Amino acid sequence: MSLQICSLNSGSNGNCYYIGNSSEAVLIDAGLSARETERRMKLRGLSVEKVKAIFVSHEHADHISGVPGLSKKHQLSVYITGQTLRNSNIPIEEHLVNDFRHAQPIVIGSLKITPFKKSHDAADPHSFVVSGNSTNVGIITDIGFACKRVLKYFSQCHAAFLESNYCDEMLRNGSYPYHLQERIRGDEGHLSNAQALELFQHYKSPELQLLILSHLSKNNNKPELVERIFSSHAGNTKIVIASRYEAGEVFNLEKKAILKPTFMKNRKSPDKQQLSLF
Repeated sequence: MSLQICSLNSGSNGNCYYIGNSSEAVLIDAGLSARETERRMKLRGLSVEKVKAIFVSHEHADHISGVPGLSKKHQLSVYITGQTLRNSNIPIEEHLVNDFRHAQPIVIGSLKITPFKKSHDAADPHSFVVSGNSTNVGIITDIGFACKRVLKYFSQCHAAFLESNYCDEMLRNGSYPYHLQERIRGDEGHLSNAQALELFQHYKSPELQLLILSHLSKNNNKPELVERIFSSHAGNTKIVIASRYEAGEVFNLEKKAILKPTFMKNRKSPDKQQLSLF
C-alpha cells in the first residue's frame, strides 16, 4: 500500500500538506479555507472523505485559518497541543480536540504520526513524521535552525517537505526592516536556502527519494533559485518546489524506493491577490 503525498499550498499565505493511503489520510496544518482545500484536493483526485484528522504544527494564521471550517464540516479530529490551542483562539468542537506530546506516536488506521518539538516563534511548535508501509514522510517547516530533533527525524525520511524559506542575500538587500530580518533569520525564525541545503547534504538518508522544498518566501526567495541550488546536489533524490499558489503533484511513495508522480492537471496561473507576510 503506497503513501500519497501532496502539498496543497505552501507559503505564508497558507500551508496544508496531505499524506494518505488507500484507506485514510491526514492533513498537516490547514491554512486554506475549507472550500479551497476541498477544491484543490478534487483537482488532484484526492478524496476529502479519506481525511481522518488535522494535525496542527503551531498557531500562526497561515497554518490554522481553515481548521475550524474543515473540522466542523467533516467532523475531523484535530490534534493540537493545549498551548497551541489556547494561543490560536480558534473555535473547535470540544469532542474533536485531541492533545499530543513530543515523540509520542499517534496511530490513525495504518498511519503513524510522530510529532516532535522544533524551534520557532510560537507557543509550542512541532513538526511531524507520517509513517506507513515502512515509509516515513517528514513535514519540517517553520524552523529557525536544524536542532538535534530535526536532524534525527529528517535522517529517517524517505520523503520530506523541508523549509527553504529565504535567500540570505535577498533578505539582506531587500525592503524588510532590520528587526524583521533578524526575526526571520533568528533561531526561532525560518530556515534559509543555505541552511536547508546543509541539512540535506549532511543528514539525508540514503533512502531519501523525494525532497519538496517548502514555505518559500514571496519577497526573499525565488523558486528557480532554490531549484538550481538543490538540483546540483540532488543525487538520487527528486527535487520539487512547493507552490504558494496551487496544489502540487501527487506522489505515490512505494515501499522499495519507487517514486511515481501521478497527475498535475488543471494548472492555473498564480493568484496575484494572495498576500504574503514574509
